[in-house]
Amino acid sequence: MRTRRISTATALAVLFSSVVLVGGAANPATADSSAILPVMTAGDIVVDGVHQRIFISDPYSGKLVATDYAGRVQATLTGLPGVNGLALSADSGQLYAAVPGDDSIVSFETQTVTRTARYATGEGTDPEHLALAGGKVWFGYGFEEKGNLGSLDLSGPEPVVALGQDDASGWRGAPRLAATPGAPNTLAAGDETTSSGLLGVFDVATGTAVRTAFTDDSYSHTKDLALTPDGSHLVTADVADRHFIRRTTDLAEVGTYPTEHYANGVAIAADGTVAAGSDSSYDPDVHVFKPGASTPVRQYDFPNTGDSSGSDLLAGGGLAWEPGGSRLFAVSSNSRNEFSLRVLTEPTKSATTVTVNAPTTAARAKKLTVTGKVASNTPFPAGARIAVTRTDMESPKGTSPSSVALNTNGTFSFTNSPPAGGKVTYKVAYAGDATHSASSGYDSVTVSRATPSLTLNRNKSVYSYGKDVSFTAHLGTTYKNRVVELWVDPFGADKPKKLARKGTVNSKGNLSVVVDMKRDTAVTAVFRGDARYAPKSVKSTAYARVAVSTSITKEYKNAKIGTRSYAYFHKKTNPVFNTTMSYVKGRSHLLSLQLYYQGTWYDVGSDYFKLSTSGRTSITLTGPHDTGYKMRVRPSYVNGYSGDSVNSTTHGSWKYFIFTK
Repeated sequence: MRTRRISTATALAVLFSSVVLVGGAANPATADSSAILPVMTAGDIVVDGVHQRIFISDPYSGKLVATDYAGRVQATLTGLPGVNGLALSADSGQLYAAVPGDDSIVSFETQTVTRTARYATGEGTDPEHLALAGGKVWFGYGFEEKGNLGSLDLSGPEPVVALGQDDASGWRGAPRLAATPGAPNTLAAGDETTSSGLLGVFDVATGTAVRTAFTDDSYSHTKDLALTPDGSHLVTADVADRHFIRRTTDLAEVGTYPTEHYANGVAIAADGTVAAGSDSSYDPDVHVFKPGASTPVRQYDFPNTGDSSGSDLLAGGGLAWEPGGSRLFAVSSNSRNEFSLRVLTEPTKSATTVTVNAPTTAARAKKLTVTGKVASNTPFPAGARIAVTRTDMESPKGTSPSSVALNTNGTFSFTNSPPAGGKVTYKVAYAGDATHSASSGYDSVTVSRATPSLTLNRNKSVYSYGKDVSFTAHLGTTYKNRVVELWVDPFGADKPKKLARKGTVNSKGNLSVVVDMKRDTAVTAVFRGDARYAPKSVKSTAYARVAVSTSITKEYKNAKIGTRSYAYFHKKTNPVFNTTMSYVKGRSHLLSLQLYYQGTWYDVGSDYFKLSTSGRTSITLTGPHDTGYKMRVRPSYVNGYSGDSVNSTTHGSWKYFIFTK
């Protein structure tokens, strides 16, 4: 399959825009934008300004796609093998498409996007590129060392196709064509298939192509070409590192536009502004030159939306101006073979950048100084000013404390006394002018705030299991915010931290929350701050014991020894110690045994025993048992050793027993 490129056939053949239609008119774009095109290749793109519709030919798929200005598909026409060049009639009523795979030119009614006619160009002609000039549809046709010019005359009762209108030039393939309404009888052609880059200019006023200028020593393959509005000059993109300017009278080179790497696109606006495009992975892709200028007023570097290291690339011939407007449109492709429409706003204005430098920190209500610079490659008009907007806690939507004049070198400086503390942002905006685009920048400063007094009681207090404890936060003087949050965080990963209460403190500055102390618990009081007082938080950690009790069973009697009650066991009976403890998954309790001898209690053994899911154990003390000795047993929860760390170490009560004969 031969490569299909975008045609610059007529001043109406421009790339389409993604603006939204309101009230039948296009809103001007406020910023550069892009949208994925529903095509597999980009052959040619034409904008119908009357119906606000875009036509895109896709040679690979053999289809023509019609979208609105937002890129929404309105119609798809298939069965057009290799469809490539497009041209729009002067009244925007008919669209003409070159269909090389069908050896024809097909016309479509633009309002309804329906096919109206097929015009056969002859077997094996393969028409590729179209242009409207001299009242006819001109087409470049042929391939494989054989190319020529043909015309389609629709002015009479029957269509008339005339082939072989330039046998002398020796086109190696279908030549690319360019025309302009300002010189309606001038037709330019270029050969993209040969390294010598054949170029020709023709007068078509008589209905036939009369060659008025020709060269076979241009620089290389002509990837795109465009006539100036008056037809006096031809600008070509010849895969060089610059674009060439030639007189149409003799095609002599009279100047160049310096661009980058492989020039592959050119479009000229009605006022003569030139958009020059290049196939540049790591340099700007589009360069805009004012009439007569040799340095670009604006450059655009596409982003990388694909998988390669370089940026997206400009499609060959993929530049066009908005008819009667100020936008420039570009078609790019990425490494995934996705094609995007790029809408470039204000391309004839110099790009501006705004840098803002504010101090890192500052005191509230004290003067600070902000400096910066508005930069561009062209000077700013006398009296240019910037708008300053301050955003802070008191003015989250921004307030404008001043309008500041630019110095002659674009620098600026202003002072301000921020009334609110915290993060304060100064945005500086340059609204743009007749020759400069709008731009803005910002910087932020941390402004001091007073430290509020915030306290919380109960820190390090210990409570019985399940006790309801009131935690009270006290907030001292603040500016406007009197809201405190109370967060409760029971120990243990299975109990997440939760906001237990949030509210305005009372007239005494207090806010309380009641906590059921079944675990060690951290309570945090949070004050989020306000415009004059900084945020603050305080934490109290209170501790909860476990609930634990033990009973002894299988005794034959209970009786006091002195003032203490003892359980009595026969020496052959094994006591059973029944322990109940508040349960946590995986929890064990420690059981300690002591013996009384000569006035002192001595440890005689201890061990940990895992609780059942109901929080119970029954432990049997086996014999033989010595008689006459006082003994006691006690259960304990030991933080960090009983299988968890969610409660404070808690010892149960001693239970006393003795063995007899």
